[in-house]
Amino acid sequence: MYLSAFLVIMSLMTALWLVSVWLKNASIVDPFWSVGFMMACVYYYMEGDGYAPRQTIVLVLTLVWGLRLFGYLFWRNWGKGEDFRYQEFRRRYGAERYWWVSFFQVFLLQGVLAWLISAPLWGAQVNNTNGLNIFDYLGIAMWVVGFVFEAGGDWQLAQFKKKPDSKGKLLTTGLWRYTRHPNYFGDAAVWWGFGLLSIAGGSYLPVLGSILMTLLIIKVSGVAMLEKSLAKTKPGYEEYIRRTSAFIPWPPKK
Repeated sequence: MYLSAFLVIMSLMTALWLVSVWLKNASIVDPFWSVGFMMACVYYYMEGDGYAPRQTIVLVLTLVWGLRLFGYLFWRNWGKGEDFRYQEFRRRYGAERYWWVSFFQVFLLQGVLAWLISAPLWGAQVNNTNGLNIFDYLGIAMWVVGFVFEAGGDWQLAQFKKKPDSKGKLLTTGLWRYTRHPNYFGDAAVWWGFGLLSIAGGSYLPVLGSILMTLLIIKVSGVAMLEKSLAKTKPGYEEYIRRTSAFIPWPPKK
């Protein structure tokens, strides 16, 4: 079931790649990142052995997380053209080559990562013989904390950017007072919630998916990339770094 989910995710990524070639815009993959997880989770749910409470809980939590993220990224990216990362790749390889290079560099890569990261969703649904236990409740609590930080951080940042005088300024209030990246922390916490739900079902190895998501957020595409950019473009960011936790929420330093 887990192996065949790769084909489910790649069917989406292949379709998105074809659309991106037509639009000449690879950014279409970004909002649909969460759709791959939702499709995989629905597949695990439908192919699983029955519909026990844990399986239904994981499905609902995945759909809530995925739909919220899809809607936010779709709204944020609408009408803004191709992301600078993909524009740089397009310049590097040339338009005549990038149409096929993008399949491997962007869509296949993200499909593989989504499949690997989806492991806890499978682990939580593959075994429905045991009832809910302490790890289920811990996982749900972790998911709720993560969702509040991810959705709340995104909402606060969107409201801040609507202000005419926000250009070039830092958001340092609300959740952003306790961590420089509340949305990224929240995303990681959501996936640790899924990891705990996988443990609750007796599947421990799929927690590697939660670890992979956390590493990507901190070291690759999230915190590390954004920190470099903000340090160069936002006045006062060094002081913000000095007093505010980089990732895990913590009271600010004096």
